[in-house]
Amino acid sequence: MEFFVTDLDKTFLRSDLTLSQFSIDTWNSFDKPITVATARSYTGVTKLLHGIKLHYPMILLDGAMICAPDGTPLIVNALPKTIVDDFIDLIEKEFNERPLIVGIDENMQERFLYPKKLNIHQKELLQNYQNDNRVLNIQKLRALPQNLKVVYLGDKALLQNIEQRVKSLYNIESKLAKDPYQNCYFLTFLHPLGDKAHALKELENIADVEAKDVTVFGDSHNDIGMFAWAGKALAVANALPEVKQKADEVLPWSNDEDAVARYLASL
Repeated sequence: MEFFVTDLDKTFLRSDLTLSQFSIDTWNSFDKPITVATARSYTGVTKLLHGIKLHYPMILLDGAMICAPDGTPLIVNALPKTIVDDFIDLIEKEFNERPLIVGIDENMQERFLYPKKLNIHQKELLQNYQNDNRVLNIQKLRALPQNLKVVYLGDKALLQNIEQRVKSLYNIESKLAKDPYQNCYFLTFLHPLGDKAHALKELENIADVEAKDVTVFGDSHNDIGMFAWAGKALAVANALPEVKQKADEVLPWSNDEDAVARYLASL
């Protein structure tokens, strides 16, 4: 059985975070299983994919979670509270930087925590989350019971130093990439099994599909692991050069030209 998985930002979504009617119609009429693998949460996905019919489990939060179409968590790979508290205190002390934390609270509610003291990039990001009841401002930032991703925003060199320091102490996954919308980099810490590549393997078991039958679409660093595992990896025309190098094929269209939908419509 063929199975299709697409990244969202700068891949399926246009750069203004919208979808053309062509993309919506193509997705909804596509006669093979298709789903998403994204750094976004379930709430974020369902808001952005308004009008899209979601029938299959989704890889969310860079692979830290797989959810059913109704939002029910199927697999959660979370960083322990003790580890996250330890390293956020360490990084605050040594680098004077504080992260954003996405996770699940005691009541199994999705939460997005941010500290009182923000850097300029965090302030810019949070402009997109006004009136979002998941978002909580915390005086003394503490980890959640289940921490799905811990994210620092800033200059590349600074984040490289933070990444090296944390990974010298803990066995956790990290992703350092250019922010697709802001003039900065973001560093994401995840559970060792919480990346898109591991999540894709788990999704294949859930969907009872073999890797060779999976086609994936992507544009950025966090898609490379998924590219290596899938049977066919397709980069959109606007993908990063290193992502294009790992792709089996580079599509002639960008995300703003409905690359994923055009490919699906051609099958």
